Amino acid sequence: MKELFNQKAKKAIKDTLKLNESLSAQEKKFTFNSDFLSDDNHQNHVELYKGYVKNFNEISAKLDSVDRQGVNCNHSQYRSLKLDETFNMNGVYLHELHFSNIGDVNSEIKMDSLAYMRLSRDFGSFDNWQKDFMACMAASQCGWAITYLNTYTQTYMNAVVDLHTNNVPFGSYPIIVLDAWQHAYYRDYLKDINTYTRAMMKQLRWPVIEERIRKADKIIQILRS
Repeated sequence: MKELFNQKAKKAIKDTLKLNESLSAQEKKFTFNSDFLSDDNHQNHVELYKGYVKNFNEISAKLDSVDRQGVNCNHSQYRSLKLDETFNMNGVYLHELHFSNIGDVNSEIKMDSLAYMRLSRDFGSFDNWQKDFMACMAASQCGWAITYLNTYTQTYMNAVVDLHTNNVPFGSYPIIVLDAWQHAYYRDYLKDINTYTRAMMKQLRWPVIEERIRKADKIIQILRS
């Protein structure tokens, strides 16, 4: 019996070691159709996204073999790689969320939808959510505006995220994501982020957002159980 236990323990250790392989992000394709963004602007943005995918995969591979001894908070390769890992991983994920929830030329939200009801409930009105979200876009210093489920307050909130990693709330599940970096709009709008924001909000993909809300509601149910 003891020998059988030892064999199982050795197998478990081997299986654990096998997990020490680099993570890999795969490029995703997005259906895009917008009256408010040019094809050149969008294609340039997609190329930037592909760069984050490439960087994340390369960094992940390097982390498999990086020296973890003698690490410090100032000058260590491990610290640098971990910071770059999060930056590029967030860059991939946020762009995928952004591309997925924009570009609906027939955009429409119904008052009896979960998205409309949840945003109206937690912001006082749907109009209040829109105004607050637009303010987040204007306040971001090259970053993102995000409507998210806060798993601490168990409500929907808006966040101003700078770059890909600054001011990201812990316990957040993203629902609506818009890119506020200038590369997302400069070719078509120059520095006019407010007009760009209104244009993107006119073509949000509410069916995609509705599905995210459904999943978020399930998370709340689990947290309350």
